[in-house]
This record gives sequence, structure tokens and C-alpha cells, in this order.
Amino acid sequence: QVQLVESGGGLVQPGGSLRLSCVASGNIFTIYAMGWYRQAPGKQRELVARITSGRGTNYGDSVKGRFTISRDNAKNTVYLQMNSLKPEDTAVYYCNADVRVVTMLRDDYWGQGTQVTVSS
Repeated sequence: QVQLVESGGGLVQPGGSLRLSCVASGNIFTIYAMGWYRQAPGKQRELVARITSGRGTNYGDSVKGRFTISRDNAKNTVYLQMNSLKPEDTAVYYCNADVRVVTMLRDDYWGQGTQVTVSS
């Protein structure tokens, strides 16, 4: 009922920047929190950043001061600006959204993921 499509991943050198985008579409009534998670090989999925419908934010400790999450409610889109990237940021980044659909059911949705590789 809801699709999340990420874009903006790729290969970047250490110290570089990338901007991820995630667009939600489908039978959306309202979107509550949206966020980004990541999973590196052999590791558990972890929170990167999360933003509420009122634009309150929280970040994983490892990205504070380097990453910025934002959203455009009119476009059902969430962004992740990643600066000062490090090799340890290499992971698949997943978009997440807490959505109430037009049938009034509320659920958690995930995108397919986008690869971010930080390497020289």
C-alpha cells in the first residue's frame, strides 16, 4: 500500500558528501516519523537519524555533527545530508516511515535500501 524509494547512494572518497532522498507514495493518509537506518556487512541494522512530523530529530551517536536529516511533507520526502564521510559509514542505507494509510491502518514501512561506499 505504501512504497518507499531511496536514491542518492554511491561511491565517495573519505571526507566527501552525499545526499540521500526517499520518496513515499501510495495510499497515504498521513506520515508520522521518517528515518534512515543502515546496515553494514556482519552488523545489525542501526539508527542513523529520525525526524518526526513536527521536525523533531534524533541521531545515532556516530553521525552527530556530520549528518543532517530533513523532510518535505508536501512531497512525502525525507533527506539525509551526509558530510565528512568516513569508511565506517559504508553500509546499505534504508528509509523508514511510520504511515497511516487511507483505510486508517497504521504500519511501519521500509525501502529497498541504497548502497553507500566510502573509500579512496
